[in-house]
Amino acid sequence: MPLFQQKTITKYSSSSFEEKIDSIAIEVPLEIRLGFGPETEREQKSISVTMRTPGNDEELALGFLITEGIINRAEDLLSIKHCVKVKEEEKNNIIRAELKPEIKVDWAKLDRHFYTTSSCGVCGKSSIDAVRNNCLLPIKSQHIISPSTILKLSDQLNDSQLVFNLTGGIHASALFNSQGKILMIREDVGRHNALDKIIGASCIDNNLPLHQNILLLSGRISFELVQKSAVAGIPIIAAFGAPSSLAIELAEEMNISLVGFLKKDKFNIYSGKDRIQ
Repeated sequence: MPLFQQKTITKYSSSSFEEKIDSIAIEVPLEIRLGFGPETEREQKSISVTMRTPGNDEELALGFLITEGIINRAEDLLSIKHCVKVKEEEKNNIIRAELKPEIKVDWAKLDRHFYTTSSCGVCGKSSIDAVRNNCLLPIKSQHIISPSTILKLSDQLNDSQLVFNLTGGIHASALFNSQGKILMIREDVGRHNALDKIIGASCIDNNLPLHQNILLLSGRISFELVQKSAVAGIPIIAAFGAPSSLAIELAEEMNISLVGFLKKDKFNIYSGKDRIQ
């Protein structure tokens, strides 16, 4: 499936209107289904629907399963692939992950996704506990980097954002090594999807946990992105935007270094400043 489409738009500039062809990022739903149970009594359950940019769907689904604590490694699956016996409009938009028969599912871990659909939001400690992954452990990595390493991340991301450079309407997550060299980039209309793709690809390559890596986000830093990073073992997160209060709180608890408002010559450190020397 294509990542973007061409559309005729009307542009207003210098007191005049002009019709132009513009590139628009594609956004379509992906349903993730889980196959589970004994070999003789296999069952199927839909566990998530996310709006995403097509591409790297297996990585996205695998990263989701890892960060939600449903599985611990790629070897817990028999297969992960798109469903083929579906309606035409559902083609390439439904993916099924087949658990090995011995893998048990804790369905309570998926209940927290109901909170994300609430338009009024949630508050209070009980609600926060409901949306966090209870399997998180503080990251013990003593990985140290220099300020100059952080400052050179942004140019590499900008040069690698192919779909963003065409559309201007997509998020990116990029993984770097300890020397600040870009290793992988994934783009998606959903910032959490882009990170799930990074984590899924790392799982496929058997590179988890990512204790020696740096994550760069193209937007702001939310609680959910810090949580997913903690599951993947990422010790340093940098972003062009700001972190939320809960993101900082969780980063401090998980011993993650959090860098925001990254520019060409400056940035803010919100937690874990001892890693940046």
